[in-house]
Amino acid sequence: MKRNHSSHNHHHHHQNHHHNNHRKWLIIPTLTISLLLFLLLILFPHPKPSSSSLSSKNLNFTTNFNLPNLPKFAYLLTGTKGEVSQLKRVLQATYHPRNYYLLHLDLEASDAERLEVAKYVKSERVFGAFRNVMVVGKGDLVTYKGPSMIASTLHSVALFLKKVHDWDWFVNLSASDYPLFSQDDLLHIFSFMPRDMNFIEHTSNMGWKEFQRARPIIIDPGLYHSRVSSVYYAKEKRSLPSSFKLFTGSEWVVLTKPFLEFCVWGWDNLPRTLLMYYTNFLSSNEGYFHTVICNHKDYQNTTVNHDLRYLKWDNPPKQHPLSLKLEHFKDMALSGAPFARRFDKDDPVLDKIDKELLERSDSHFTRGAWCVGESLKEKNPCDVYGNPDVVKPSLRSKILEKLMLKLLDSENFRPKQCK
Repeated sequence: MKRNHSSHNHHHHHQNHHHNNHRKWLIIPTLTISLLLFLLLILFPHPKPSSSSLSSKNLNFTTNFNLPNLPKFAYLLTGTKGEVSQLKRVLQATYHPRNYYLLHLDLEASDAERLEVAKYVKSERVFGAFRNVMVVGKGDLVTYKGPSMIASTLHSVALFLKKVHDWDWFVNLSASDYPLFSQDDLLHIFSFMPRDMNFIEHTSNMGWKEFQRARPIIIDPGLYHSRVSSVYYAKEKRSLPSSFKLFTGSEWVVLTKPFLEFCVWGWDNLPRTLLMYYTNFLSSNEGYFHTVICNHKDYQNTTVNHDLRYLKWDNPPKQHPLSLKLEHFKDMALSGAPFARRFDKDDPVLDKIDKELLERSDSHFTRGAWCVGESLKEKNPCDVYGNPDVVKPSLRSKILEKLMLKLLDSENFRPKQCK
């Protein structure tokens, strides 16, 4: 259950995070062994795309069960006017020295708010030590439901590709999202996942979206005006495309670095062609990545049809999911989803998540094995830090593992790819 230091324990870690002792030992519980065996059985009999990296070396399945390398996540945390405190809270709840974080307040937020975020990032001693939190200095204009939303996401991906090189998965979270697991749990479980798995909820069954999204032609004034206004519609409608198939789904994703390099650098013309097409598409952030990934042979076999988010909808569903409250807590905690949305600012359910799921105290980081300070009320235990390559998963990681096993089950995995 625990991943321990090899010969030192927490108290012997010194503050220099360039710790030389990188060996990791773990008594792997039965279920984790079953996850490895399961991945080997399920993934390898299938033909793989030529660029795929699904190989046994990724799983590092050796007789003494040495752990695969821990992954790194690149988190994009986005907010708008009035959301600074929520954005800071999401950062504290998801922070781990291994990962990278990019904070973006859109153009609606004031310069004072942007400065407040930058000052906060500068003030945290740990951020200074690990240098893994970045702030977008000039906010993008983002029109709700317009293509400027996908332009802003691609801008952030391009910044990650330019500034840091060793991340594995990109995760987009808004200020109204929140994690349901510690990063130690997430890094531990994802260390067993093949590094080319893209978690993206998608379908080609457009349903009502065909007439409300695919056929209308919209213009986003945010592409040529510097003030926010709503999109407007052209009188003409267009037919469905015949040179590629449209896919739609959740805008919240966990995508791999190789796939996003393909989207940004585009050595094939598909991502650019589709970007042009989606410029006049309502809610293009619910279709762009989905259509790119499912129309390219190198990536369509890498999709897991799930967005790894817990959401609650009205019946019939409205435009936005329900705000999550205390009555949703139990269902949320047992769902296995790493993240949930959406939450109202400072809702009591967030305090319950902090206390019972994350072991996070007010204004502090979610505790991980890297935090080696004593847990005193007036002091942040993560101000004294140890080796960031050591994680200590909790028993709750089993719930996340159970979801992953379900998603990779042969009944769910291949049949739900790009259908």
